[in-house]
Amino acid sequence: MTFTEHVEITGHLMDTGVLSRVLDDIREYGGDWVIEKIDVGRESSDMSTATIKVWTEDEDDLQRLLMRLQTRGVNMVDPGEAAVETAEVDGVFPDGFYSTTNLETRVRLDGRWVQVDNPEMDCGLVVEKRDDGSTRVYTLPMADVKAGMTVVCGASGIKVTVPEAEKAAGSFGFMESDVSSEKPQAVLVRSVADGMREAKAAGKKVLWVGGPGVVHTGAAPAMVALVNAGFVDVLFAGNALATHDIEAALYGTSLGVDLAHGRGVEHGHEHHIRALNTIRKAGSIKHAVEAGVLTGGIMHALVTQDKEFVLVGSVRDDGPLPDVHTDVIEGQRAMRGKLTDVGFCLMVATMLHSVATGNILPASIPLVCVDINPATVTKLADRGSSQARGIVTDVGLFLEQLAADLVPEYRTRA
Repeated sequence: MTFTEHVEITGHLMDTGVLSRVLDDIREYGGDWVIEKIDVGRESSDMSTATIKVWTEDEDDLQRLLMRLQTRGVNMVDPGEAAVETAEVDGVFPDGFYSTTNLETRVRLDGRWVQVDNPEMDCGLVVEKRDDGSTRVYTLPMADVKAGMTVVCGASGIKVTVPEAEKAAGSFGFMESDVSSEKPQAVLVRSVADGMREAKAAGKKVLWVGGPGVVHTGAAPAMVALVNAGFVDVLFAGNALATHDIEAALYGTSLGVDLAHGRGVEHGHEHHIRALNTIRKAGSIKHAVEAGVLTGGIMHALVTQDKEFVLVGSVRDDGPLPDVHTDVIEGQRAMRGKLTDVGFCLMVATMLHSVATGNILPASIPLVCVDINPATVTKLADRGSSQARGIVTDVGLFLEQLAADLVPEYRTRA
């Protein structure tokens, strides 16, 4: 006995290799397939469509396969209605819950398609009946589910939409490959700058995810200029970026290295811990700025420009700063709370925070990762952030060029 479903996918199936990956997924999940129909686009701009019959020997395996295929943008030809169950325990989804993607998602309930709020991968879908009779469906991480919530189960009644890659002149979509190390640096910088300008012109926020390399490479002044010019609306980082930025502002060093001369200074190894102690004494970064204790640097600029930041720590942190979330679940919630109206995301010099942020971002938000380590910029795509584009280069030089492009007075000063 087999369990069968017909699915379809539309897009650039041949040149992107997505059709091959879909068929590999079917085999990997113990299923089989037959391509029943395929219409191949004749021009490079034309879309192709394939209809595939898939089957497995177990119904649960088929449901898991269908969920897996939706991460590729594959939908059932006849999705039917969504099935729902009630969560019985806090922090536990019902068995067979629908595991979400970060793609735009719709759910069919009572004969109507309902758009899912805040698409995010690796969550569940919760159905909420409002007092006015309307229905809301939203993603919810496992830790936040409560007993009594209505949760979508199985893959029926669900459709996802893959964002189309725009290649028109002036639009964001500057690289043919996911990771670039050999394209002209000026072209890449200009494309990122254009993407940020487009987001701001549309009334959207620019989200930055940063690591301490921003400070270590001497690029903090460039980032300060970008904050002051309005191109940094939200910053996600760890304890390290903020600590070394504050160390640089107080002592002129980063990890004890003089940023003006590039060499260690006497007792410099103490500077970061003394900087931490100074801010802890003040009570917070904002209080230190208001008291005149902290008078420069990235964190100072964020406070004085009334911009938002979320700092989430790790087990290796010194201090940490009083603003750092030491409970990672609370840190995740704080990060999710700052994603409203984000229209562009730039990640610089941090692997762990980049992957974490990529996991909570909808696929519709343009995402660029800049790092000297190629592994950092490829891990995002490996973790499911298919919209991520990477630039392999020195972060310090990149931010200097980006500030020069976006902030005319910085270019003149430089």
